[in-house]
Amino acid sequence: TEDKYRQLKSRFRKRLLNTLFFLDINQPSASSYERAYFTANKEWAQIRILLQYDARYSAAQMARRLLTVALKYEFADVVVNCTRILREMAAQEGNAKDFEEYDGLLRKFAAIFQAELEAEAHYQRIRLDYFRPDYRDPAYQQLIQQSCNALVALSEQHQSPVIFYNMFMAWALRFELEHSFVSVIEVCERAEAYYKQNSRFFQASKQNAFLFRKMSALLHLKDFSKGKTTAEKAFKTLEAGSDLWFDFLERYFLLAMHSGHYIQALAIHREAVEHAQFKKLPLEVRERWHICEAWLGYIVEAYGQEQPVLVAQQRKQFRVRRFLEDPVLYPRHQRMFTIQKVIVQMLFFLERNQHNQAATCVDRLRSYARRQLKKDEYVRVVSFIRLLQLLARADFEPRRVNGAEKYLARLKEHPFFYRGLDYELEVIPYEQLWEMLLQRLSR
Repeated sequence: TEDKYRQLKSRFRKRLLNTLFFLDINQPSASSYERAYFTANKEWAQIRILLQYDARYSAAQMARRLLTVALKYEFADVVVNCTRILREMAAQEGNAKDFEEYDGLLRKFAAIFQAELEAEAHYQRIRLDYFRPDYRDPAYQQLIQQSCNALVALSEQHQSPVIFYNMFMAWALRFELEHSFVSVIEVCERAEAYYKQNSRFFQASKQNAFLFRKMSALLHLKDFSKGKTTAEKAFKTLEAGSDLWFDFLERYFLLAMHSGHYIQALAIHREAVEHAQFKKLPLEVRERWHICEAWLGYIVEAYGQEQPVLVAQQRKQFRVRRFLEDPVLYPRHQRMFTIQKVIVQMLFFLERNQHNQAATCVDRLRSYARRQLKKDEYVRVVSFIRLLQLLARADFEPRRVNGAEKYLARLKEHPFFYRGLDYELEVIPYEQLWEMLLQRLSR
């Protein structure tokens, strides 16, 4: 019956959750900090159980041992929990010396813990609206500035790794939203230096978070050399097949495409889509990678004769005919996927001198730009579509194109900026694609 099924499901879930206490945290990839914090939380649960059953002596012994570890790694929350218990026991035993010692530690780390909570809140406020379209809104920029300044003040008061992590991440996001990508890299490198100087606080997950921000900055700077070095460093500790691993590969792929390293882009794409976890990714993420495959197909078509190695590096031959016959009908909320694919279809048609079909693609793009794309939010793609309209009116003869400067200026005023949102995806930046297109048509 349904009730018995629910009961079985509930019991199974409880048993499954109970196995969390038996996880092996002593993996080579886990840092001493991560292992210590996992063990501390497990032992804290044991202490609470002992207290529940009035085993105070055993609980106190465990709390003292745990406190030593917590002080070493500065786990403020664990120190507060342990000292509360030990202070209470000292009071019960009439031990004034221990009472004062634990009371002092409790007060000190309670202040640190409160500061850590404030630091987390400041960083979370920035993240809360990180993906908003109007991220340049003065009110939001002021909030970011205030939070960053507050985090600096907290870091000067308390030498807490939690505060420093949130401070570095907040400043990295601030500079990223200001398009100050060199400053993003400087912040990330300062964070790396901090963990190097304070090795007991090192966590691979935190390092990878900063490497990801650094890779994102290098993407916008089109610095493939440093991007490659950053990727190689990250892949030593990143779990292959994890969400962050795929996100990292996406930025790495885009960097390769933006900087003209197409052979490397083919290899990166292959590594992503051939991984066993690829099929388990959300549909929209997989679709982005499939769109990237279409762009790679075009690159091979356009430059394959000049660079035969591109053809050899293809994972499999791209089915151009099938792609060109695809009506490309995505739901409205995925309209950017439609636009991306129609642009690539147009590129293929132009490469094959099928100008009528290319003009049909431009008309379709014009319709999308007019009906479904807000000019303020989709400035870049709308500007590029306007350029394509000018090109179509000139019968795809570059020398006859007039009025392109206006839209190129808009693209310059609103440079490429990618936060992982579908509408920001540009496998090849529109300015770069425009120049490439004119060059191909002028052959």
